[in-house]
This record gives sequence, structure tokens and C-alpha cells, in this order.
Amino acid sequence: MKMTGQIQKLYIGQVRQHGNADATERMAQTWTTAMFKQETTEPVWLGKEGLQGDTVADKRHHGGAEKALFAYAVAHYPVFSERYQQEIRVGSNGENIAVTGMDEGTVCIGDIYQIGDAVVQVAQPRRPCWKTSRRQGIMDFSVMLEETGKAGWYYRVLKEGYIQQGDTLDLQERPYPDWTIQRMNDTLRGATDMASLKELQAAPFTPETWHGTLTKRIAGEPVDDTPRLYGPNI
Repeated sequence: MKMTGQIQKLYIGQVRQHGNADATERMAQTWTTAMFKQETTEPVWLGKEGLQGDTVADKRHHGGAEKALFAYAVAHYPVFSERYQQEIRVGSNGENIAVTGMDEGTVCIGDIYQIGDAVVQVAQPRRPCWKTSRRQGIMDFSVMLEETGKAGWYYRVLKEGYIQQGDTLDLQERPYPDWTIQRMNDTLRGATDMASLKELQAAPFTPETWHGTLTKRIAGEPVDDTPRLYGPNI
């Protein structure tokens, strides 16, 4: 088994307030986030809850052991920049590690990787929210990520240790080779067959927060993701 990615950039960040309290345009109003992370070339300790010195604003939906490390594929950025005719910079999705040599189509749920001194496991795909759109200043950016499935993924930490820019991600185990992050995303949004929906609903690796949506998809009921994808932007 041989699959290797690499950390091109490593980021950590603190929760800060952005925007203008007097703005009338919603996308310009005050909001709180830790998405504006800073690149570091120093080794950083990766613990069970995430990178030392890194924080999240919305602890209900972000952070914690199942979202300890957020990875995003560098290869998506030039595609997005071309699509929106503006520079979409590496790191601007709020990721902890911007990676090369891997993306949602090549990474599978449950994959175990060695990174530096640490060992991590792919825990779940990332589901984008309205803050991603506001970070880019593009109203439909989060919707685009949702529809394309190019939203990144999270790792849980199996063995704590230091990681740093330039470290490789060396695949150690792949328990679910049929379930890439892309396939999980496509299935959740109802773009695949009923068999896949039912298989994902019953799978041991499916995030608990996904079951409600999957139940609705299987029953043919509508799913409204507007609050998550647009929030106070509209």
C-alpha cells in the first residue's frame, strides 16, 4: 500500500472579530471566526483536540476530537480562482494543513496516515458553512463547495506528536477503499443511487450528524441546508 501526500502549508489561528459593526451590507457586518489562520514553518504539537495554539469560534459545530485537524487540497485553489476570476488564496478555507498529492477523490474515510511523529485517521468530510462564503466575500462559495464535494476533510488523532510544513502523509491502513470522501459527499447530497444512501446510513464510519439528512434522502423528503450555507449572509 503506497499513497503519500505532503503538507505544503501548516496553519494555526486564534478567534478574532472581523467586519464592520456599522455596515448595512450583511456580508460586511461583524462576525467572529478563527478562519484567518497564520502560516508557520515551526513544528507544532498535534494533540487529541487539535494543534497547539489553534482555536475555533463555534465549538458546537467545529473542533473536538473528531475534527482535530482540517485538511484541504492545494489543487483546488487555482480552479476556484479561475471560476470566480479573483485570487482564492491557499489557506483561505480555514484549513490547518494545505496538502498536495491528495484530495477528496483519493482520500477514503477511515484512512490512517503517519504525519511526522503523529498518527491520524480520516474521521469525516467537512461540511462548509456560511463563514466560508464570508471569508471569501463570495455569497455562493459555500454552496459551490457543497455541490462539488471539494470541501476538505477532518482527521482524528490516534497518536499525538509534532508535525510541520513539508511532512509527508504516508498511508498506513485503508479499511474502507470503496468510500472516498468524494463519494460520501455525493451520496449525502443525493447525487448517487438509493443503495449507496442506505449503505452510508448503515455504515459504522458515518458521522452521527449525517443520519438525519440521510433518513430524509432515503424517504424522499426535502433537505434544507440554507441556514448552514447562508446563515446571516442573506
